[in-house]
Amino acid sequence: MVSFGEGLDQALERTFTRPIPKSAGAQMRYLVRQLKGTRAVAALLGISQRTVERYVKDEIRRPRPQLAAAMEREVRRRWQPQVRAKARKSATTTDGIMIDTRARFGYTAAPGTTDDARLRHLTVALPPRYAARLFEAQEQGASERELREITAEGLGEVYFRDSGRRAHGLTVEYTDLEHVEFDL
Repeated sequence: MVSFGEGLDQALERTFTRPIPKSAGAQMRYLVRQLKGTRAVAALLGISQRTVERYVKDEIRRPRPQLAAAMEREVRRRWQPQVRAKARKSATTTDGIMIDTRARFGYTAAPGTTDDARLRHLTVALPPRYAARLFEAQEQGASERELREITAEGLGEVYFRDSGRRAHGLTVEYTDLEHVEFDL
């Protein structure tokens, strides 16, 4: 299962215009350019500076699986920052963000209404203000619970309360998450 933070990152990655470097040497050279030196890359990846230099010169071609995963993760995190910023700005100002989720939704509502939680599969377009809140919270290092609460508030507003046209006072609880995917 993908977490909320990973889902937001994957949505931004789908906006990339070029694929990330594939080989270990190309990924290492990219990281050295981004961090402006082999010492910083070595500290980031937890390997020696000499090992970084050997990857840059293509003396080592196949990293161990743990190092390969760390290199790819760090390259993805830094790849095409302008494309990423443009997609984020578009989502937070005009387009909003699509969410596809399968989870248990429960309600706290007025007496006489149902508040039994049930499993639902929803695909909903959240307005730009919720996209902005999600990206801002992610940047500030918010926990999964906080991101889930922002998403639940957005789903409650857009889907369950229909932007204030029905179910006034309804509070949505977002639990038992099975699937979540974001798209810009």
